[in-house]
Amino acid sequence: MGVEEQRAGKFYVERDVLDELCLDQVARRRTPSTTPPLKDRVKDSLRCSMPKLKRSVLSTLPVLSWLPRYSVRDNGLGDLISGISVGIMHLPQGMAYALLASVPPVFGLYTSFYPVLVYCILGTSRHISIGTFAVISIMIGSVTERLAPDSDFTFLNGTNGTGVLDVTARDAYRVQIAASTTVLSGLFQVLLGMVRFGFVVTYLSEPLVRGYTTGAATHVVISQLKYIFGIHPARFSGPLSQIVAATLISYYGNLNSQYDVAVVGEIPRGLKSPSLPDVSLWGTVVGDAFAVAIVGYAINISLGKTFGLKHGYKVDSNQELVALGLSNTVGGFFQCYSVTSSMSRSLIQESTGGRTQVAGVVSSVIVLITVLQLGSLFGELPKAVLSCIVFVNLKGMFKQYLDIPALWKSNTVDLLVWLVTLVCTILLNLDLGLAASIAFSLLTVIFRTQLPRYSILGQVPGTELYLDTDTYEEAKEIPGITIFRSSTTVYYTNAELYLDALQKKSGVDVGKLLTRKKKRDAKQKRKDKKEEKKAKKEAKKQIQAKPQFTPEQSNIQSLCQSKVNWAYEQQWTGLDLGSETGSHGDDAITQTSSTVGEETRGRSSDTHTIILDLSTASFVDTVTVIMLNNIFRDYREIDIDIYLAGCQVCVVEQLSRASFFSESIPKSRLFTTVHDAVLHSLQVQGASDVPIYECVPC
Repeated sequence: MGVEEQRAGKFYVERDVLDELCLDQVARRRTPSTTPPLKDRVKDSLRCSMPKLKRSVLSTLPVLSWLPRYSVRDNGLGDLISGISVGIMHLPQGMAYALLASVPPVFGLYTSFYPVLVYCILGTSRHISIGTFAVISIMIGSVTERLAPDSDFTFLNGTNGTGVLDVTARDAYRVQIAASTTVLSGLFQVLLGMVRFGFVVTYLSEPLVRGYTTGAATHVVISQLKYIFGIHPARFSGPLSQIVAATLISYYGNLNSQYDVAVVGEIPRGLKSPSLPDVSLWGTVVGDAFAVAIVGYAINISLGKTFGLKHGYKVDSNQELVALGLSNTVGGFFQCYSVTSSMSRSLIQESTGGRTQVAGVVSSVIVLITVLQLGSLFGELPKAVLSCIVFVNLKGMFKQYLDIPALWKSNTVDLLVWLVTLVCTILLNLDLGLAASIAFSLLTVIFRTQLPRYSILGQVPGTELYLDTDTYEEAKEIPGITIFRSSTTVYYTNAELYLDALQKKSGVDVGKLLTRKKKRDAKQKRKDKKEEKKAKKEAKKQIQAKPQFTPEQSNIQSLCQSKVNWAYEQQWTGLDLGSETGSHGDDAITQTSSTVGEETRGRSSDTHTIILDLSTASFVDTVTVIMLNNIFRDYREIDIDIYLAGCQVCVVEQLSRASFFSESIPKSRLFTTVHDAVLHSLQVQGASDVPIYECVPC
């Protein structure tokens, strides 16, 4: 094997044709390593050493890996400014998103404090801001309002007979529901992270997530109409200034008492003591909690990996799942509701100079100061203002409607996923909408593998490249050889379609040819039996009519008969043109031409070889192995050779384990490339080499 380089951009390769057996020898295939027994693997996992213990501790508590090396000079100022900026954003967003969760605004501030501290210790992303988020808040709100509707806390006033709503009891029960759902959601995330199930988020494609958040934003808008109906807010200069101005106007204008404008109400000073969640609610909210866990993690890891890729550090998906789960679990004990990362806060944290999780600690301190000292100042803040803040923060989600024209141009299947997710999220509940969207997204993958593109390949003149003849004009089919390829893996859902496409594309109808062959064989068998019977009758007649000769007469008769047979053979040898045996008559010639004609009518050309290009296959299942066996068997019946080409190592190993290779299908039928299979086929058929085509200038 040698390579001779001619000049830049061109090369010539001279080597032997390689089938799978030759490739193993040339490339010196390694003996597959045996997997240790389960007992040994368990012992190895339980064996402890200082390096292993150190890796485990640092992976579980990432803060120990970056905090000792923290540089105050390099990162301190940026983290401080970033933390203050994000902390100021936490205040309006926390109270506003609490309305979406249908809990008092102060619990939004609690949610912006406890989970943030936990994530700073356990998280691996340096730039995302954990806390309240509109989509997660509305998901929690749908649970609290479903299990604690206003009607359950309304009683008749004995004086005037009007209905009175016990707001205090309702809010207390809703907080309990939100906390229980959050703890269960956090436990789901922790368990999934411990079993290394972080890859589950890969089933949530970007079009699905964006369509889901857009649909959830619609629910958010609908839920806030009760606070701002009839109000037409002017242009906003900023959330914090808006809150200060609105609070002053509401306080000095007595909007709550004189005009019955809903306000935030009393915000108690101090922090709540931890309490156990109501475990009895878990059976009712288990589906909602799982949906919150998956959506929250999907949003969190997508943002984390985006910033990690941008700034050159790794975000551990499984550790992120554990960190987010513990943030929710610990927060749930302090009456917080579920959290995830926020795009708006994360962008502020990055753009203002934040480089580490210390920025999150600083933002928590800002929230803590507000809860301890400044909370009472926001008691007269109108809830309509918080609703307007929600609308402003939803601007980015509603901009996602611009995905529709972009996806229409790039990928219609992704557009369909986006639209179906949006419709399901709006028409169904948020958890049912998510489940329906995931199911539809997976169905699109299945449908796309069921309907791949099947191609007949031809050789590009002067190269070893084989391309689709329908796409490339200069790709020429090798006479007598059909090269067939599927654009995706062949497995049980598309195996039958693969077989049908092979027959259609190659022009070889195996069923018709096999039927004709069976009829021809049956006809020949009947003819042979008839001739055999006729020969027996003739022999019997000759024996009966044979005259009695003396020994001398018998010898003379035998000599004459041998001369007659010799002359008869010479006569037919002269008439049989091109025959090797000289023993075929007119009937045999007619029969051969008839056979050739029948076979030619069953296919478009005189195909003697079919090469199956399996380079796109990543695995084979039992149905595929059976199908390939049937292909080899059926095409062998009609004298067409089948070869496989381009199989990956994993596919070859799976074929071997399935006992695919045998005496009838040896490994020598499997070739490294399509070109190797073509050269071997031409050699078997007696051709010297691949037909030479004139190269087309570039």
